[in-house]
Parts: sequence; C-alpha cells; structure tokens
Amino acid sequence: MTSHDPTLLLLLYFIMPLWLLAGVCDWLCHRKTHIEENAGLKEAFIHILMFSEVGIPLLAALFLEINALIILLMIVGFLLHEATALWDVSYSSTARYISPVEQHIHSFLEMVPLMALLLVVSRHWDQALALVGLGAAAADFSLNLKSEPLPVPYIVTLLLAIVLLEIIPFAEELVRCLRKRGATEK
Repeated sequence: MTSHDPTLLLLLYFIMPLWLLAGVCDWLCHRKTHIEENAGLKEAFIHILMFSEVGIPLLAALFLEINALIILLMIVGFLLHEATALWDVSYSSTARYISPVEQHIHSFLEMVPLMALLLVVSRHWDQALALVGLGAAAADFSLNLKSEPLPVPYIVTLLLAIVLLEIIPFAEELVRCLRKRGATEK
C-alpha cells in the first residue's frame, strides 16, 4: 500500500468514515420517525437490500485486487443502490415523514458511494479504460486477493465500525419492524 497516495488516504480516512456517519445518522432519523409504526417491514427490508448492494462491492474492493471486474461490480452495485434508493424514498415518503435533515443525509448516502467509485477508478485508470474497450491494458476479470493488502488494523477497525454503526442498528430496526408486525397480526 502506498501510504502517501492522497487518493487512497481520502478513500480510507475521509470517504469511509463519512459514509458510516451518514448511515448511522439515517438510522437515527428512522428511529425518530418510528418506521415500525408506519413504513414498517418493507422499508426495513429495502434498507438491507441497499446495504448489500454497496456492501458486496465494498468488501471486494477491500480484499481483492482492483481490476475491470471489481470496477464493474462497483458500478453495478452503485446503479442498483441508486435505483433501490429511489424506490425506498418513493415508498417511504408515502408512509412517513422524511425531514429535510433526513433528505440531506440521503444525499450523502447516494453521493459518497459515487465519490468512492470515482476515486477507485482514478487509482486504477488503466482497468477502467480497459473495461470500456479503451487504453493499452487488457481488461482483467480475475478474482485475486490484494498483493498489497490494506493494513490489518485498518481492516479490523473498519469492519468493527461497520458492525457497530451499520449492521447492529439496521438489524435493530428490522427487529422493531418484525415485532410491530407480529403484534399487529395477533
């Protein structure tokens, strides 16, 4: 890993924390509006879907060599996430109040993955060009672990932060919605 690569430093120490912060703030907005009382289980499942749409490419980028395949995975994940985010807001805005603050947080949750994607593309420009049939390099669609892995303390800290700030809160949201649904069916 090039510790002085400003693009990598921005990705690791600015983009990732910003993304996690936006995610936990979004969960706080959902708690404040009691989604289990209105938009309910459907919105909770949509959130899990969006989490997986960005989580799978993120894990690939953390552990695998970035090549045309991983860039393509990131692009597809981003586009799916955008489509699902539109579905999420279209549905949830009919069922509950979405404050201007939450709308602003959603802006971050949509643009931060794009910023991350663009920074990854800029670091691996030859494979990005190859993906669309341009440049001198051949598109590499192999799956290989990083030859220069990210520092273990960074990976452990990031994964722990993801569990604490994203997985646990959104699992709690899902449980609240499941409990409410179960209580109303009785």
